[in-house]
Amino acid sequence: MPRASPDGLLQDTAHRPWPLPPGRPVMAMRWLDLLFAHWPVDAAALRPLIPEGLELDTFDGQAWLGIVPFRMDGVRPPWCPPLPWVSAFAELNVRTYVRVPGGGDSRGHSKPGVWFFSLDAANPLAVRTARLTFHLPYFDARMRIEERDGWVRYDSRRTHRGAPPGVFRARYRPVSEPYLSEPGTLEHWLTERYCLYAADRRGRVYRGDIHHVPWPLQPAEAEIEEDTLTSPLGAPGTALERPDVAPLLHFVRRLEVVAWELKATKRSRNPL
Repeated sequence: MPRASPDGLLQDTAHRPWPLPPGRPVMAMRWLDLLFAHWPVDAAALRPLIPEGLELDTFDGQAWLGIVPFRMDGVRPPWCPPLPWVSAFAELNVRTYVRVPGGGDSRGHSKPGVWFFSLDAANPLAVRTARLTFHLPYFDARMRIEERDGWVRYDSRRTHRGAPPGVFRARYRPVSEPYLSEPGTLEHWLTERYCLYAADRRGRVYRGDIHHVPWPLQPAEAEIEEDTLTSPLGAPGTALERPDVAPLLHFVRRLEVVAWELKATKRSRNPL
């Protein structure tokens, strides 16, 4: 399968909500066979789990929790070729949506982004690099993905020493042709985000910019057999319960992505 060049990708920017950041990307990658599974969640339950340097982002007052299984390919610095034994692996994240209150950059812009509660990956090197370099809660996991009869079968079990257990077993598939979401819609708000936020142990908040073409979304269906990924979340002694409603589902077959290094936000002095 041909891979888009990072330089070519950087020429396609008309859809972005803000300009590309200065400097060159430090990572290139490809995301494959991805499922967006989203549930509406009480904002009051999520707010205590977000650092004080960030505010929870909502759509019409509603907060959302996402579980996103996929696989990575071609993970590398843009100037290096991919290495088969380190550049391809499965990943699974649990996320919500945030922004910096009062503006997050030198121009006072508040950039909506993603906050990760956990990221499981089947690559020990990627897990340790991301934890050290990007301040992200990556965890080792034993994962298996296979495609059969049009379904993507995804099995993940967290194995990280000292981490809370986390199991996700499901199968999913697209049910319609790809399309681009319209600005102002919920699906656009959930998916078209061009940065992530992270915090270090001192509570300093960082932003990492990414770039890609608009998401080629496909409506999807999924059968989730087991999911304990949100059980460790919530106030001490409690679990963050997903509502007993069907998730909003979207499938993406392939997306080329580039990422920049983390930068501290203006409000990064706020403690957790």
